[in-house]
Amino acid sequence: MIFTKNSVVQACAAEVYKAGGIMEFPCLIAKEYCTTDITLQTESEELNVYGEPEKSFKFEGKCNYQDKARTILTAEKQLIKVSGTALLRGDICPEAANIVSGKAVVNGITRNIYETRKHRNPDGTVNYTEVVLE
Repeated sequence: MIFTKNSVVQACAAEVYKAGGIMEFPCLIAKEYCTTDITLQTESEELNVYGEPEKSFKFEGKCNYQDKARTILTAEKQLIKVSGTALLRGDICPEAANIVSGKAVVNGITRNIYETRKHRNPDGTVNYTEVVLE
């Protein structure tokens, strides 16, 4: 059987039409590759009565974790050794636009959250969350 570009597009359009006209975007992080246990405890920008950051969100689940060993120089001339990146399926914290700070436990080691990104689909939904740890 020979597939042409038009026949594939027509088949996809027919499937979308059958499903009610709503196209779901595939998650770019495959579930079978999320094998590492992770616990994230994020902190809010708001302070409690003791002047400490509020604990705002806790996530426990599986992720695709990749170790890194490199040193970068920030604008403040500080050396930060980035130790890894965790890729998590979907939006792990939908009530917050961004995850600002917190801690993560991966492979029994507690690390600080250095940076987070919510990678979005063209329709604005979150495909996966990337958490860079130091």
